[in-house]
Amino acid sequence: MSVFEIQPVVGQQSHHGAAFPLLLTPAQAGNSVADLVGQPLELTDLLSRHGALVFRDWSVGCDSEFDQFVTAFGFDNFAYRESLSNAVRRNRTPRVFTANEAPAEIEIFLHHEMAQTPRFPSHLFFFCEKASADGGATPLCRSDVLLENLQKRLPEFVKRCRQRGGRYTLTMPGSADQSSGQGRSWRETLNVSSPDQAEHRLASLGYQWLWLSEDCLRVTTPTLPLVRKTPNGGEVFFNQLIAAFCGWQDQRNNRTRSVTYGDGTDFDESDLQAAVETAYDSVYDHEWQAGDVALLDNYRVMHGRRPFTGQRSVLASLCEIVAEH
Repeated sequence: MSVFEIQPVVGQQSHHGAAFPLLLTPAQAGNSVADLVGQPLELTDLLSRHGALVFRDWSVGCDSEFDQFVTAFGFDNFAYRESLSNAVRRNRTPRVFTANEAPAEIEIFLHHEMAQTPRFPSHLFFFCEKASADGGATPLCRSDVLLENLQKRLPEFVKRCRQRGGRYTLTMPGSADQSSGQGRSWRETLNVSSPDQAEHRLASLGYQWLWLSEDCLRVTTPTLPLVRKTPNGGEVFFNQLIAAFCGWQDQRNNRTRSVTYGDGTDFDESDLQAAVETAYDSVYDHEWQAGDVALLDNYRVMHGRRPFTGQRSVLASLCEIVAEH
């Protein structure tokens, strides 16, 4: 007998006969996370089919309980300090941290976690510690479905993405900028304490770099795929194009210059705008309830954050490092 029940959720979608996302609640009041993860093959199959699982009413109420929930799944931890994430976050436990410290009025646009780097997680968890009074939904988009839709609407754009890949350019401050969604300092991003260490780390990752005034560092990635194969052989629109084009704008960065094709040529802005529209046409907005935990397949699901008012606390945990070879 299963320890969970499948429930409907407002705005739920269906892709290729599979609900998106899938909402799971305890079958009985006494069921715990230990019972839940005692059925790993069933959960793995569900995640593979649906791309995103939402766990509701599993008695997760704080950061330490979220840590225990994530740990029970047996995934390797991908520590925030080891990541190349540009977002300012604060660790609560060794594997749990705030999702993003950007101001509430800033929208965080659709992206795959760390797709703009050579090291990204295969899975990620979110936990709603406190839901906002208004707004603050997490938009989710199936990027395999998005690729299918883009292939129909913009076949030449998809062809260029496949052939050329992309490169991302970002200017990082010397110390954290809490006002920006990309405000993590180069010291924290690269996990270094000096310019010499930063250059050594960047060289090992295949980046180019330029030191600027006011202790800022501009970096450009090696060419990374924009369309990627998943472990099960499918294809996804796996990148940070939408987030970069729409949101990488602050006092150091110009969103229209933050991403190019891998050969250095510019994207046609009309292509990027059409891709943004196509993605948001198929978004599911998850309206958080306190205690919700979401598990995302980072290969197949993009996520973001809607602006909000009032207090909101969503925590995150990254799992299983995937590194470019």
